[in-house]
Amino acid sequence: MALPAMPSMPPTPSVPPPPGSSGAPAGLGSPADIHPVLRRAGAAPAALDLLAQARAGLAEAAHLDAPHERYATAHLAALRTAAAVLAVRGRPEQSPRKRARIRSAWEVLPEVAPELGEWSALFAAGAERRARADAGIPAAAGPRDADDLLRAAGMFLRLVERMLLLRPAPAGTVSDT
Repeated sequence: MALPAMPSMPPTPSVPPPPGSSGAPAGLGSPADIHPVLRRAGAAPAALDLLAQARAGLAEAAHLDAPHERYATAHLAALRTAAAVLAVRGRPEQSPRKRARIRSAWEVLPEVAPELGEWSALFAAGAERRARADAGIPAAAGPRDADDLLRAAGMFLRLVERMLLLRPAPAGTVSDT
C-alpha cells in the first residue's frame, strides 16, 4: 500500500537581515569573528523583576511617613534584592534533610554569595522587627531605625546590581536617600 503524498509547503520567503546588522546569527558578532566570545548575559528575567520591585519598594519607603511602615517596606526591598541573587546563583538543595527544612533567604544567601554574608547578617537581625512593623506595631521601629535601614537597603540594592552586572540606578535617585 502506498503512502499518500505529503502536501507541498509553499516556499518560505527569504527575509533580509535588518539594516545595520551583519547577517550573522544573534550573539555571534560579525562574520569576521572566527572564534566569537559569547557575552555574559546579565541576570535572569525573574531576578530583573525582583530588582525592579526592590527599587520600587525603596521609592515607596522613602515617601512613607510612619517609621514602622518605612522600615517594613525597606526591609522587604532588601529581601527582594536577596531573592534576585538567589534567583541567579541559587541551586536546589541536594540533601533531603536540608530540603525538608524551610530556611530564610538570609540564611541561604551567604552560602550562594559569601561576599554578601555581612549584609545577610544585617538584614536577618532586622527580620523580627520587620515582622512587628508589618503587624502594624508603631513602636517596632523609630525614625532613625527606618532611615538607617532605608539607606542600607539602597546600598545593598546597588551592590547587587553591580554584582549581577547590571547598570545601577543613577546617583541621586531614591536608593541614595
